[in-house]
Amino acid sequence: MNLRSSLFLLAVASLLPTINAQTPAPAPTVDELVAKNLEAKGGAAALEAIKTIRFEGRLLVNQGQIELKYTETKKRPGKVRTDAILQGMTLVQAYNDKSGWKIFPLQGRKDPEKMSNDEAKSLVEEAEIGGLLENWKAQGKTVTYLGTEDVEGTAAHKLKVLRKNGDISYVYLDPDYFLEIRVIDQRVEQGAQVEVETDLGDYEKVNGVYFPFSQEAGSKGSTDKQKTIIEKAEANIPVDDSIFEFPAKAAK
Repeated sequence: MNLRSSLFLLAVASLLPTINAQTPAPAPTVDELVAKNLEAKGGAAALEAIKTIRFEGRLLVNQGQIELKYTETKKRPGKVRTDAILQGMTLVQAYNDKSGWKIFPLQGRKDPEKMSNDEAKSLVEEAEIGGLLENWKAQGKTVTYLGTEDVEGTAAHKLKVLRKNGDISYVYLDPDYFLEIRVIDQRVEQGAQVEVETDLGDYEKVNGVYFPFSQEAGSKGSTDKQKTIIEKAEANIPVDDSIFEFPAKAAK
C-alpha cells in the first residue's frame, strides 16, 4: 500500500463518526407509535378496564363570554351523552351505539329530536373512551404514519386514521410523551365537508389512565373555539343504559 492510499483510508476513517452521527434514525412504525400512546395513557389493560367514565366541568363558548355547566358520560361500547346547562335550560346530545338524538332548547325546541346518521358522526367519535387509536385494527380503521408536523412549535408525530365510513382524522402525538396534543377530524355531513380541529392538554390520571382535562375545538384556523375544562372525573361508576336512549315519551 502506497502512502497516498494510506492517507486516503485514514481520512475516510476519521469521517466515519461524523457520517454515522448524521444518519437519521429510522422512522417509527404505526404499531410502535400506537403502543407508545397506549402505554403513555397508562397501558392498554388499564384503559380497557375503564368501562364507564363521567366528566364534569365547564363549557366556554363565544370566546369565553358564555359559560355552561358541562357533564359528559361514556359507556362501552360506543355510548355517550353530553349535558350542558345554561340559565336553567339543558342542552343534550346522546348516542346509544346505533343512533343519536338531541335537545336544543336554545333554538326554541324543547322536545327531543332524532339525529341523522351524518349529524351523529361526531358523537360516534366522542364515544371512544380510549381514543381513536385504541383497538383500531379490530374496528376496521386504517392508520398511516405521515412523519412529523409542527404543532405550536412541537414536531409532533402525525397519524392519519381512516374510518370504515370514509371519514378521516389526523392525530398528532407529542414526540416526548406520545399523548395526543391535536386531532383534526374531517367528515362529510349532509354532502358538505366538515373539518374540526381540537387541541388537547392538561392530562390528569383517572383510575390509572391519563385523560385530557382541557380541550379547545372549532373550525380549523378559527380563533373562536369552544373550550372544555374538566374539573372532576369518575370512572367505572354505575351508568344506566336508558340515559343514552331516545326518551320514550317523545317516541309516542
